[in-house]
Amino acid sequence: MCIELATIAGYPAHPYHQPNANKLNSNINLPSLIIVDDDPLIRDALRLSLSDEFDVYLAENRLQAIDLVREMPDRPQLALVDLGLPPTPHRPEEGFHLIVELLAHSPNIKILVLSGQDEEANARHARTLGAIDFIAKPCPPKKIKTQLRNALLIQRTEQEQERSDDQMLGIVGQSSPIQAMRHQIALYAATPFPVLIEGESGSGKELVAAALQRLGVNSKAPYLVFNCAAISPSLLESALFGHIKGAFTGAHNAQAGFFEDAQDGTLLLDEIGELPLELQAKLLRVLENGEYQRVGETGMRKSRARIIAATNRDLRQEVRSGNFRTDLYHRLSVFTIHVPPLREMDADKLPLLNYFRDFYAAQSGNPPFSLDAATMQLWERYTFPGNTRELRNIVIRLATKYPGQTVSTAQLEAELDPQQFTTSNFNPDNDPFKLALHTLQQQPGFNLDKLLLEQESYYINAALELAHGNVSEAARLLGLQRTTLYSRMETVQKHKANIITGEAH
Repeated sequence: MCIELATIAGYPAHPYHQPNANKLNSNINLPSLIIVDDDPLIRDALRLSLSDEFDVYLAENRLQAIDLVREMPDRPQLALVDLGLPPTPHRPEEGFHLIVELLAHSPNIKILVLSGQDEEANARHARTLGAIDFIAKPCPPKKIKTQLRNALLIQRTEQEQERSDDQMLGIVGQSSPIQAMRHQIALYAATPFPVLIEGESGSGKELVAAALQRLGVNSKAPYLVFNCAAISPSLLESALFGHIKGAFTGAHNAQAGFFEDAQDGTLLLDEIGELPLELQAKLLRVLENGEYQRVGETGMRKSRARIIAATNRDLRQEVRSGNFRTDLYHRLSVFTIHVPPLREMDADKLPLLNYFRDFYAAQSGNPPFSLDAATMQLWERYTFPGNTRELRNIVIRLATKYPGQTVSTAQLEAELDPQQFTTSNFNPDNDPFKLALHTLQQQPGFNLDKLLLEQESYYINAALELAHGNVSEAARLLGLQRTTLYSRMETVQKHKANIITGEAH
């Protein structure tokens, strides 16, 4: 076992949060750390080893970890996650799902996987999903602490970068989708109407929302972010609208909600697709006439905040499934911005590499790494299923391992998921039969359905762009019936979701 075990004399009242004595006796705000492992000895040993520098929370399975995140007063900063969690402790699937869910609840969290399931494929897939790195058990506590410090430093550096960035708040790239998105941001920022931001996990929806606020007419007013997935459903209404004293058990004092705190500024409702139906009606009332009530209050209050919503779900499909109100969807989507996935922006993969590489080199004081021609081609062929978040994490690892060096193809391949490559570097004028032969020879694990779905998604997105989001017009351009296009879009979206969650075969 990699952790030195010690006898635990007693436990505090909360079953999962282990308060740090130094924090309770001083004014130091320690960074929050969630440790998820099904072995109680490892959990307790990690707590003892790390609680001098981190505010430690413990969980033994995925559901417990998510409940813990929802109960925390602030979003967690760091996580140590074991892959082998109940109910399948000998398989990595629960750990993979937890990585995705933690990032959905807290997009800026830095996740380190600490696992005995240290097969290279597991390490690569965990990083693809958004983990910043993989630590194999056994390993000494000193190394774990060093890795956590580095992750915290990276997180703080990123936050400083986003606050000071002059390239439209970190939105880098010159591809057609990015230029179109920049135009939409500039156009919609000056309006008071709601904006719906759609995009896959890790694609940068938060950057788009921040740009809308910073370029808007009330850029000096408050800007608040409310993650609808990060709070327990029973506490959502109070968090959004506030409550009066005595409104429910534990409401010892009146409390303002996010709408009240936002004043006449901007409120980002992140993961809006997770909002329960009963609260959707109350949100609709705010959007229609600005009226809301604190929990337990009879009088009406007025909100002047501008609403931006973000989601990685297909809300049109959620409407058809009965999980999202039609009237609320139309209110939120007065303007819609689609954040394109990185696999649709081949022209931006190298500029993003250069941008993040130079940034981290400047921050660390180390010389930047470089890629040779063959490695650069490999980079351009990779699809980055984790989008910009995955690309950024890869750059961080390369900058740490190979400062001032030329990264070889083998060294880059060690950081990538071998199943996530396209054949986009082939000349379309080549003989189709020879192209198929070459692809099948060069790509182990080739999947025809995946290739066809990727090609279909390119045409659907191109048609929607040309039709300015009008599905009927996009269907006409594609020679399809509108209902058929909806069905195709649903199939493609499910495939994308499966890739992100690791369920694609």
